[in-house]
Amino acid sequence: MEITSLVKLSKGRAKICLDNGTDFVLYKKEYESYGIEEGADLSLSDYEEICREILIPRCKKRALHLLEKQDRSEKNLRDKLKEGGYSSDIIDIAIDYINDYGYLDDARMAASYVRFYQDSRSRNRIRQDLMGKGISSDVIERVLEKEYTADEQELINRLLEKKGYDKENATYEDRGKMYRFLAGRGFSSESIGKSLS
Repeated sequence: MEITSLVKLSKGRAKICLDNGTDFVLYKKEYESYGIEEGADLSLSDYEEICREILIPRCKKRALHLLEKQDRSEKNLRDKLKEGGYSSDIIDIAIDYINDYGYLDDARMAASYVRFYQDSRSRNRIRQDLMGKGISSDVIERVLEKEYTADEQELINRLLEKKGYDKENATYEDRGKMYRFLAGRGFSSESIGKSLS
């Protein structure tokens, strides 16, 4: 396999691109030890060794590091690893490794998200947020059914009180401002209307 380009990145790293469309990121010391330079050939055995000895362990370690800071959806974790320059094949291996230990659980992540945001966001907004994070609709509905316990009308009233909304003395502009605020939190027009008037 011919090395078509070696693009220097920050922190002593470089992106190595091969003629078969494969690319990967190595540190200077690593790519120099394999004699990697633009225009040179990389043997299949060297490439497999780089994957086995450097890229796969590094990707697993990075995935674990990302998960120790916060629960993530599988899609979010894949996106983060892809940003780090890892190929889909290597990401698949790292995800399988993490799944074997039960560290990646979309339902657990969704439940945690619902518990954290149910006091400030509507069921619809939380559903939307979780879909944006790549959680499947089945998991979202199951988790919302089990975890979402907030009374939305009460929640709207609490948010209005926190914002200092005075129903009796509110102007048309005040009502419009609060309506937009609550709509942004995902509450329905009907629920907002009940609390504003």
